[in-house]
Amino acid sequence: MKEKNSIISIKEKLDLEVAKRNCEGEVCLERLDPIMVAHRYKDPTISLICALFAYGNVKQIVKFLNSLDFSLLSKSDDEIREGLKNHYYRFQKSEDVVALFIALKRLNERSTLEEVFKSGYERSRNTVDGINALIKTFKDIYPHESMGYNFLISQITTKTKGAGALKRWMMYLRWMVRADNIDMGLWSGVDKCDLIIPLDTHTFNVSKKMELLSRKSYDLQAAIELTSKLKEFDAEDPLKYDFALYRIGQEKLWI
Repeated sequence: MKEKNSIISIKEKLDLEVAKRNCEGEVCLERLDPIMVAHRYKDPTISLICALFAYGNVKQIVKFLNSLDFSLLSKSDDEIREGLKNHYYRFQKSEDVVALFIALKRLNERSTLEEVFKSGYERSRNTVDGINALIKTFKDIYPHESMGYNFLISQITTKTKGAGALKRWMMYLRWMVRADNIDMGLWSGVDKCDLIIPLDTHTFNVSKKMELLSRKSYDLQAAIELTSKLKEFDAEDPLKYDFALYRIGQEKLWI
């Protein structure tokens, strides 16, 4: 009974935190987040670029994203190379940034990110399969290999234990599928209950402290297990808790 009451208490506290965070002022110049740049365009392709570069210091992330000319996504390969020749970010050299832009441009000429994702996802309602379909398409449509590029777009994932948590991809899906004052809901036909939490170190650590997660390894399996726990709070929309958990960890709060 004590354990049940504890879980209820955590749910109530998280629900309050979700309500507090779900407002337009939560993402602003004083409270930076890469989704702020994505909100400016409300475009799935630009949003993916914002999500994939969302690692490291948030001020540097936003500064880099603001330096990009997204109109290059409709230009020739040579124009993209020229326009991005001086752009680099942490592990990514200019040729890696160029590769992403060219791959996205070519994909959009043939299909859409949503359609490619669904080609993998709809077979078994598995978001990892959808992500794998996108990664494979990027590699096929514009072959480019480097440490920085492989880190940026991730590797095709066939296991959960010991595998990377695909945090930036999972965050992108949250932006695309959910719709509230934070997330944009630009896609349809993907069920919110199939999403997996974008597990970063902040969310991982605070979830362990709140006893929402017992797994010690920071991997995709941990993200799946945390999502399963959050489904006990809201089976239809477990990721509504993600941004609140992230902020709690980022701001070193304990509720």
